[in-house]
Amino acid sequence: MTLIGDIFRVALPDMYYLRRNILVLLATSIVTPLLYLVAFGYGLGNGITMDADGKTFEYIAYMVPGVVALTTVTSSFTTVSNKLMIQKRFYESFDEMLLCPITKTSLVLGKSVLGIVKSALCGSIMLVLGSCLSGDMHITAGLIGCMLLSCMTFSLLGVAAGMIIPDLPSMNLFNSFVILPMTFLCGTMFSIDSLPDTAADIIWCLPLTHTSECLRACALGLDFPWVSLAVLIAYAVAFYLLGMFALRKSE
Repeated sequence: MTLIGDIFRVALPDMYYLRRNILVLLATSIVTPLLYLVAFGYGLGNGITMDADGKTFEYIAYMVPGVVALTTVTSSFTTVSNKLMIQKRFYESFDEMLLCPITKTSLVLGKSVLGIVKSALCGSIMLVLGSCLSGDMHITAGLIGCMLLSCMTFSLLGVAAGMIIPDLPSMNLFNSFVILPMTFLCGTMFSIDSLPDTAADIIWCLPLTHTSECLRACALGLDFPWVSLAVLIAYAVAFYLLGMFALRKSE
């Protein structure tokens, strides 16, 4: 209970920040996914069907889980990494937490809560919208669970990046060369089977690919990719350990 209480105390100021700015934060986070949904789902994908596990689906139903996946990435990572870096580099409020008698695990997990909650809210909005747009897509408990796991995974990555990356230009560089390519290439808009073998092998190593696979399987009733779930959990543990390493190094 001490660990849970410490996580709550670390996360509480961020929750107050979310409550005060929730409409602005949600609006800015769902504009891009909505544009993807309209531009690709209805603009380019109108009348197109997709095949998966011997089943045929509307493209919009195939695409929505991918949009939810990229929403969890952008909402969680960007929110956590930028806010933590500003707190650490400019206001030095994060350094004050290091003086408190709480564990490093509480700091890493507590600072990830903001990204988890915000991305879960944005992802839920996209799930409800997607289920209204297509009858092929269904909201299930497994779908919610995989979405929350994705939110936690990329929030932990945001914590690690916020402590390791030194300044905003470097953070923008990381977003441009790592986060942005993942949102387009990791099976969010199309099947990676259509890519060259070498490119597909590289993309299969990225966490967002496995997020898309898990969400799509749950939403469309496909065979669940247990290997992808295991890989996603492994990434969550790796990002947590990276955050712990960065925290120890910063002391």
